[in-house]
Amino acid sequence: METREAPPAHFMFKIESFSMSELCGIDKFETAEFAAGEYNWRLIIYPNGDNIVGKDSGYVSVYLAMADKSSLPVDVNAIFSIFLYNHISGKYLNSLGRTRRFRGMKSRWGFSKFISKESLKDPSNGYVVDDNCVFGAEVFVVKREAVTQCFSLKYADIPYKRDWKITNFSKLEEHWRSEEFTAGGQKWNILLYPNGIQSGAGSHVSLYLQRLGSERVQVSYSICIKNQVSDQHIKKSETDRLFITIDNAWGWSKFMEIATMIDPEKGFIVNDSCLINVEISSLKLDVAQ
Repeated sequence: METREAPPAHFMFKIESFSMSELCGIDKFETAEFAAGEYNWRLIIYPNGDNIVGKDSGYVSVYLAMADKSSLPVDVNAIFSIFLYNHISGKYLNSLGRTRRFRGMKSRWGFSKFISKESLKDPSNGYVVDDNCVFGAEVFVVKREAVTQCFSLKYADIPYKRDWKITNFSKLEEHWRSEEFTAGGQKWNILLYPNGIQSGAGSHVSLYLQRLGSERVQVSYSICIKNQVSDQHIKKSETDRLFITIDNAWGWSKFMEIATMIDPEKGFIVNDSCLINVEISSLKLDVAQ
């Protein structure tokens, strides 16, 4: 919930002698129809709560409903807000924009606990003054004509290959991070955790490719720990992995067992050094609107 000065754009509904609704046994107020986004709507207000939370629940329930369900297409997606006027501040309490799909089987959406009856009736809050209160609504229908665009760009410096030698492997603490490098117009790091993280903690070496930007980037890549005495390298690949957040990293928490990595007879560490290779075979920038 938030407050704003501007009134609702599409509909306002004033209830006079609000306290009489309880005395007269009025369970709900159903407003006249109003038009918004080429459809007709109405507000349904339960002054003592609806049946979902139980009658006289201590809350006022408010819903937005399609006025004519028979004219509904397959579905109508709408962003709507429900308002309550504050007579003291001159501002409107509102539910913020909520997106819901209205259809024949579900033609109303709203709030079973829009505001507590105690808060509504407290004179100092300003929602009921001279026994009058005002509700409102805004409805914006999401058009089906929206077009999705995708921009893809392959860079000339792809494929990209790079090797690193990690010295003093036995002295690494929490992790090793490569220097920053650029591939496909993007900046990257390699992250190695000698004692593993997540599901590989304590049992496996973990290895990741980290992107240092905020664009949506789709990447195919492989990372290899080279065997220095044979061609039995350990190589793992990802195809079309999507990096979508800043400092996003993808890789393997269980890249290689620690016991295999540090075994001098296996050939992955020689003179306390290991060799890492990364290859980025394709990269595309994806921009969706």
